[in-house]
Amino acid sequence: MSWGSFGNFLHMGGYALYVWGSYGVAALCIAAELGTLARRWRAAQRRP
Repeated sequence: MSWGSFGNFLHMGGYALYVWGSYGVAALCIAAELGTLARRWRAAQRRP
């Protein structure tokens, strides 16, 4: 796919809400997973 400008790239041919929304949800899920893993790792380290 070829875009004429950066604005066209961000607009994604009219599907920007779906494309960038999907990236946002995926990033949020990854951040939540990393946070959960870090919290569980710290809890495991405190156990004898």
